Amino acid sequence: MDKSAIMSERDMADRLRAAGCVFAEDEAAIVAEAATDAATRELMVERRAGGEPLEQVVGYADFAGVRVRLRPGVFVPRVRSELLVRLAAEENPRIVVDLCCGSGALGLAVRRRSPGIELHAADLDPNATACARDNGLTDVHLGDLYDPLPRTLRGRVDVLVANVPYVATAHIPLLPAEARDHEPAIALDGGADGLDIFRRVSGSAPTWLAPNGVLLSEITEAQQKGALDAIRRSGLDGDVVYDEDLDARVARARQRTG
Repeated sequence: MDKSAIMSERDMADRLRAAGCVFAEDEAAIVAEAATDAATRELMVERRAGGEPLEQVVGYADFAGVRVRLRPGVFVPRVRSELLVRLAAEENPRIVVDLCCGSGALGLAVRRRSPGIELHAADLDPNATACARDNGLTDVHLGDLYDPLPRTLRGRVDVLVANVPYVATAHIPLLPAEARDHEPAIALDGGADGLDIFRRVSGSAPTWLAPNGVLLSEITEAQQKGALDAIRRSGLDGDVVYDEDLDARVARARQRTG
C-alpha cells in the first residue's frame, strides 16, 4: 500500500476485519474521524490490528454523553458503567468522590448530569490521575483509596462512586486480550473472589459518607452475596441494582441517618 495515500474507510475496515475486529466498519469510521492524514491512519490501524483497545488508539472514549480523553495504559470506561452514573445522579448530590477514578470518566459523566457538584477523584496510578487532569478535573488526588482525600470531606460525601477492580484473580487470563494486555492489572484484579478492594472501600465508607449518602460500586452476579455481606458488616444498608439492557449490577450501600 502507498502510505502517502490516505486509506479509505473501506480499506481500514478490511484490515481491521482481517485482524479479527468484529465491528470493523464502526471502528474504521472512528479512526477516520480521529486521524485525517495518511501516516496517522496507518499507525492507528496497525495499533488496533495489533490488539490495542480502540479507545486508547484514538485517544478518547465516548461515555455517557462525555468524550473522555485517554492515555495508553489507562482503564477504558465500559458502557455498562453508565448504570453507576445514572444512580449517582439520581441522588441529586452536592459532593461526589470518584475512587479508583482512572480517566475520571465516571465523575465527569455524573457532573454532566448534576452540574455544580463538588467533585473529587482519586487513584493509586499516577498515569490515571494525570489522565483525569487531562480531562479537566482539578481536585485529583494520588494515593491508595481514601488516603489522599482531604480530611474535610469526612462525613460530607453524598455519593461515593467506586468502580473498583473486581475481576477474580483466576479469571484475569480469561479476559479479552485488549484488556488483559493493555490495561493495568491494578485496575482489573480484585483478588480471589474479586471483592478485596470493595471490602476495603465499603469498610471505611461510613467515615466519609454524609447522612443518607451512598456508595456505588459495580459487581458481578456471583458477587452479590459477598458484596451485601461486606456492606452490612460495615454498618451500612445495602441492595443490588440490576439493569437488564446494560447487563450491569451495582452494589449500593447507604449511610443510616438514625
